[in-house]
Amino acid sequence: MTKNRDAMQTGEIRVGLIGYGFAGRSFHGPLLRTVPGLKVTVVGSTRRDEVIKDFPEAAVCSAEETTTHPDVDLVVVATPNDSHFPLAAAALRAGKDVVVDKPFTVTLAEARELTRIARENNRILSVFQNRRWYSEVLATRAVIQSGALGEIVHYECHMDRFRPNVRQRWREEPGVGAGLWFDLGPHLIDQALHLFGMPNSVNANFAIQREGGQTDDWAHVQLNYDRLRVVMQASLLVAWGNGVSGGPRSALHGTRASWAKFGGDVQEPQLIAGMLPDAPGFGVDDDPGILYDGETGEETEIPAPVGDQRPYYAGVRDAILERQPAPISGEHGVAVMAILEASFESGRLGQVLPIPLTSEERAAWELANVAAR
Repeated sequence: MTKNRDAMQTGEIRVGLIGYGFAGRSFHGPLLRTVPGLKVTVVGSTRRDEVIKDFPEAAVCSAEETTTHPDVDLVVVATPNDSHFPLAAAALRAGKDVVVDKPFTVTLAEARELTRIARENNRILSVFQNRRWYSEVLATRAVIQSGALGEIVHYECHMDRFRPNVRQRWREEPGVGAGLWFDLGPHLIDQALHLFGMPNSVNANFAIQREGGQTDDWAHVQLNYDRLRVVMQASLLVAWGNGVSGGPRSALHGTRASWAKFGGDVQEPQLIAGMLPDAPGFGVDDDPGILYDGETGEETEIPAPVGDQRPYYAGVRDAILERQPAPISGEHGVAVMAILEASFESGRLGQVLPIPLTSEERAAWELANVAAR
């Protein structure tokens, strides 16, 4: 890959952030402000006053202008789902490295084309899968690696909320890339791939349960491995949400023991409240995981790791300056989109379906996993 000369000379990467709605303002903005070596120089948004408040030195322009702006090395796409592909493709062709918020694209064909464009232009392309650095996922990975559970045979993860009223926003209106599973599915699928690797097949079921709903608001998706089964559940009508008083958000069952985590990561509410990632207490999760011994029934609390998403952008920074693999590559994005697309087809047909990846794509995904470690 071709190094960016300006970034290499200054040691500072100029960032063009496209979109300053919920994702851009609550996640990308605070992270970019607190990771050394990254400077937001341009923001593509119509919310000029909000942008200037947080980035007083940044130029504010249109999304399209940001993709080719001369004062930008890295473009971050944090816009509605159906705009991810055209904006990312334009930036790659303009010689920019690119981060795309999840979902990577709205079709597997677009995901494949975007990775091709990145390779053709020798640019870094990465997918923002921030949940890998959530305390809940870090804790899950740690207990798996400890071996305390024996062979893992069942993993279950919930992203349940209580939002009974249908809102007028693009995520809940019919259209490409809308619906609950398109919103939350990429997170859960990426978690499963991160923790357990590529499954053999998928089966899924979707429903619209809220009065007046126009897009899916309930999803139950299962990934099938040899012995392991991964169950991913999302709903907008679970009154206990994901609080510690309800059921577990994450659960692992093995041949020796089980483990569960009830409370969720605290970074999202902290960021929404205006807390920056470098503030004291950020990401501290006081809810421990609980290990249940299979023979004795003894319960042991295991403290949760501190959540911190900044290593994602630190990894992107280092990848650009050293032209190393990105922490989460375009190949990871293709794999997630393949499973996402297969899950929708499985739900439509009522069948168990294989993962629609070619042997070359599987090999590229495996290589990306090794390179990112």
